[in-house]
Order: sequence, then C-alpha cells, then structure tokens
Amino acid sequence: MTVPDPLSTPTERQAALTVGTVDSVAPDEILARLELDAPQTTALNTGSPTAFPRLNGFVVIPNETGALVGIVTWLGVEASSYPKRPGLKDFGLVDLPFPLRKMRMVPVGTLERTTDHQRSTFRLRRGVVTYPSVGDPVALPSADQLEALTRGRPEDRRVHIGRMLLGNEADVRVDPDKLFGRHLAVLGNTGSGKSCSVAGLIRWSLEGATQDREAADTTDSPNSRFIVLDPNGEYRTALEDLPGFRLFQVPPVETENAAAFRVPAWLFNSQEWASITVASARTQRPVLTQALRELRADLDDNIPPDEAFAADIHKYRAAVASARHMGPEHWAHDYGGRMSTGGLLKSLRAEIESQLDDDKPWAPEAHDLVDDLNGLEKDLLNGRNWDSFTATQLRDVHRKLDALVLKLPSSHVNRVGNEDAPVRFDAGLLADRVDLVVSSGVFEDARKYISGLRMRIRSVLGDERSQPILLPDAEPSLEQWLTDFLGDGKGSSTAVIDLSLVPSDVVEVVVAVLSRMLFEALQRHRRLHKESLPTTLVLEEAHTFVQAHPEHGDEYTTPGEMCVRSFERIAREGRKFGLGLVLSSQRPSELSPTILAQCNTFLLHRLVNDRDQALVGKLVPDNLSGLLSDLPSLPSRHALLLGWAAPLPTMLEVKELAKNHRPQSADPDFWAVWTGKRSAKVDWAKISKKWTGTA
Repeated sequence: MTVPDPLSTPTERQAALTVGTVDSVAPDEILARLELDAPQTTALNTGSPTAFPRLNGFVVIPNETGALVGIVTWLGVEASSYPKRPGLKDFGLVDLPFPLRKMRMVPVGTLERTTDHQRSTFRLRRGVVTYPSVGDPVALPSADQLEALTRGRPEDRRVHIGRMLLGNEADVRVDPDKLFGRHLAVLGNTGSGKSCSVAGLIRWSLEGATQDREAADTTDSPNSRFIVLDPNGEYRTALEDLPGFRLFQVPPVETENAAAFRVPAWLFNSQEWASITVASARTQRPVLTQALRELRADLDDNIPPDEAFAADIHKYRAAVASARHMGPEHWAHDYGGRMSTGGLLKSLRAEIESQLDDDKPWAPEAHDLVDDLNGLEKDLLNGRNWDSFTATQLRDVHRKLDALVLKLPSSHVNRVGNEDAPVRFDAGLLADRVDLVVSSGVFEDARKYISGLRMRIRSVLGDERSQPILLPDAEPSLEQWLTDFLGDGKGSSTAVIDLSLVPSDVVEVVVAVLSRMLFEALQRHRRLHKESLPTTLVLEEAHTFVQAHPEHGDEYTTPGEMCVRSFERIAREGRKFGLGLVLSSQRPSELSPTILAQCNTFLLHRLVNDRDQALVGKLVPDNLSGLLSDLPSLPSRHALLLGWAAPLPTMLEVKELAKNHRPQSADPDFWAVWTGKRSAKVDWAKISKKWTGTA
C-alpha cells in the first residue's frame, strides 16, 4: 500500500513554504509579518537547508502570473496584537502586546511561470508587473524558483566568478556581453579585493571562452582585446600567462620582454597640444593650430618638392624680415634673444641642407647661405648666445635669402592640412613653425604673446623624462602603433600599460591621447567593416584620471579635463563601437558623474566613506540603496553585484585567485620586517642612478 504524499498538491506544497503575510504595500517597499511557526534560523522544507530569515535573502509573493520577488532589507520584532489564526477560537482572547517578527522587502522582479513538458518552470524578469495586496502570503522560493533566481537564463551563465552568500551558496555566473559591453564599475576601499576582482574577471572570462572553444574543437586562443591602464605597476605579472600578453613600460624598460611605451607627440590633436602647452584661446591657439596644420601638410606627396621647398623658404624670409623690423630685442645679446631668432636660423639651415642638391639651379645661392650661417654660428660660439646678432649680420642673412628666393621656382602652394589628423611629423620643429606662422603677418596681433607658447613647447618636448614617450628613437607608424595595443585581429591581445614612471605633468594628456586614439580607431573599424571589434579598456585607480574637474570654459582646458572628456565620450558612445569600459576606484565620490552614470553594472566591495556610500546609493538601480548598508562591513573578496549583468542584486564571495595571478597590491608587511621575518633590501645608489638617468 502506497502512503500518499501529504504535500501532493501544488496548493499544499506552496502552503508549506509560506512564512508570513503582507501587511503594507508601497512601490519601493513591502512590509510583512512572519507566522509564529516560520523558521527561526534555517528552513528545512525548501529541498535543502536554507538560511532564513536573513538580510539580502529572497522571498516570493505568489500571484496570477507567477510570483513577485523581494529582497529582505530589514528584520525586527514589534509589539503587536496576538495574531488571529483562522479556524481557531482566538477571537475571544484579550489582546496583549505580543513580540511579533516582521520584515521589510524591496520588490525587484517577477518570476513568470511557464509550463514545459508538464513541468512548471520560471523565468525571471526585471521590474514588477503586479503588486501584491494586503493579506497575500509571503513564501520562501521553491527549488525551481531559487534556480531561476540564482542562475538566470542559459546565456547569462557563461563565466563563473564566485558563489552566492545566500540562496544555497549557488554559483554566480555572468555574461561578459553584459559585464563589459555596457561598462562596469568596480568600487571599494583599498584592501577590499577590487584589484583581484578586476584581474579575475579578465582571467575567468578568457578561461571561459577557451573552454567554449575547446568544446567546439577550436584550438585557437580567444579573439579578445583587453587594455589595462595600470598607474601603480600592479599587473606586471598578474596576467602574463594569458594569451597575447604584452607589457608596456616607459623606456628604459625594467622587465624582461617588456615593450617600450610610446605615444608619439604627432598623435596629439590640436586641443591636446593646446592643453599641454597652456595655449590661450584668443591669441596663441590659432597660431598653434595653423602651425600643426602646416607641419602635417608638409608630408603631402602630391605637391612638387621644389614648390614645397620654395614655399617654406618664403616663410623663413618673411620671419627674418619681421625680426629685423621689430628691432634688436628679438636678436641682440643684451635682450637675451627673446624671440629666438637663432633657433629660427638653425631651423632654416637644416631645411636647406635637407633639400640641397648640386644639380639644382639654386644650389650656388643655397651653398652661399649655408656657409654664411655656419660662419655666423662659429663667430657666436665664443661664450656669447647664438641669439646674439648685429644688425649687419642679420641684414646679410636677409640679402642672401633674397638671392636664394629669386632662383627658386615660383610657388603658389597653399598647403592646408588637417591639424587633428594623426599624420606623422617632426614635433621638434613645432616651436620654429610657430615663429614662421607669426611672421606671415596673418596673426600680427599674436606676435607679442608667442614667446611663452614657444618656450612651453620646447619645455614639454625637451623634458628627458617624457622624451622616450613623446619623441621615441624608433617612432612607430600609425599602423604599428594600433597593432601594438589592439592586436592584429587574429588572436587574443592583453596589453598592460605600466604608467607608474610616466611623468606626472604629462600622464593625464598621454592617457587622454591613448584613449581617444583607441576609440577613434574602433569607430573607423566599424565604418569600414560594418561590425564592431569588441575591446575592453580597464582603468585602474580611475579617480586619478577621470576626477570631476571644474570647467574653465573655452579659455583654458587642463590636461586633466582633456582626460575626463575623452573617457566621458567613451562612456557615452563606446558601446556602439564595441569599446567597453571597466573603472576601478576607491573613491567613487571623486569620479566624473557622467562616466559613473553610464556604468550599467556595479561590483561593490567594502566602502566606508559616507560620501562614497551616498553617491553609490544614488547610482544603483531598483531603489536598492538599502542594500548598500552592508558595504562598510563586507570582508575582503565579498561584494555586491548589481545592475545589467546580474539578474538580481547578488551578495557574493568572489573566487580566489592563485597567489601568482594576483596584482601586486598586497598590504605591506610591517610586522614581518620589524621582527626580521622578512629582510628589507635597500639599494639607494641603484635607485638614485636610475632616477637621475646616470645608471
């Protein structure tokens, strides 16, 4: 004889899971009272032991479409009337205060019931379709419902990143398309595990893609692109075993097999040049823009070489004539050579020597002028400045320039280039070209304001610390530069850029140029191929580069503002072209609000500062700011995942990385050094030599 299952009907099974009743309903909060026989610490009737009641736990409120899903945000005991139990004679009792357990929950989604092969299944949808009414039962999720809550749809289960702290400790899996495609913010105080989380997300995503390829009998590495901007040098070894790994460092490189980090100055557009040289908008920026336009146009192969050379000599002649006209303060020793006429003449000599050919009809005049300039330099190398001329010497140079111009072909060339195009040119000529532009007479009002601009250009390009980056010995072509960071499209490319030794006065503009160039390259790739090239740009210590800056208007844009603007554009438009952004920061309150607002997924580690908590509370979706009250007390590696990549806000423990796969961001071992358990190696001589460039 078969003993019937006492919970054989759906109604009976649902009743066994009921733990309370709805007391009040609001759009952002539901209050329920727990039954007297509801579990105290652990529920045993859900298929497996489940912790209940717990903060951040799941409960469901059945309705006609399936069930509304709520997350518990508050638990407490309130003095209430003794609950009246239907069918029992409780109604004649005297009402005395009774300690009744209650809980508040936030509605976050709806479990829709579908029938498949005579079996009910559930699918989670964000948002609330039907709100409950007062008196509706509140229940623990069944095994099928819990599976739908913790695992989501099959396509959302691609990469395993940790385990859920509630919900039977189920695996937490995410879809990289949602994680990286719509921007991710990993936020937490130092030591909370955010750097390990970032490194783990990259590693686990590539491992998941590799396993999927192996299942499809494909042995190639994943065709992925990750670019990590690392201001502290933490990722040098964390990702080195991944396919397509490349480490970029400021020359001279310190790590074996590392490549030189190069962002040639000719990649800068006019706005970035204006920012780094502090060019004023009204007087200096138009001159700078014209100089850049001419230097980039000099490489136009369609212009006959003789005509191009003649056009340049005409400009030098005008510059010398202008210096003579303006008086000795521009070329005499007593005035310190403020306009650097000597530098102008050295540039003129270099230009002539680069084009000098004895077969040309103007060769004798060119040789005569070069000999005169060489002699002039020797005469002035007796302890006096190269800028110190007499009126007679400068007049002789002017006359010989006139003689050369008469022998050159007529030039009607008006070369107009694009000042923002990444066309390679010799950036060392920019300061002299500024002088030439001013001497043309078009910018007559700017003449007296140009000396400062020229000095700043030479200062930026003459800094020995930044020269290996801005003026590298082996300058790459644009194609080679893009391939270095984005790969060739045939396999995985993981580029870690160590920014720790980039000079602080140029690091922001270098990062701005790098991010802008990568974004524009992916824009053009999509236009050409009609499809995006998925790429992820990871910005560690994001508050260093995308800090909210006060606007200065059009008069002056700081390098920091240029950097913020570049990343704000990526945050707004990057998804359309396959460029995802990952921000990692310990101070979210200092980040650009525009960039944070564009992040659709948040992985929140421990946050203690009240300003940071308040800001994050305004950014998170679903009115879930109450869940953030856990953030100050989260242990390391514990985090709250919420947003587009998570079916529901999930408290999880992030998977642990092997020690050799962790970024080098561990806490310092004060006690181990103090007590002699770890030796402290000191070599200030070696450090000082490298620091000063004398090693």
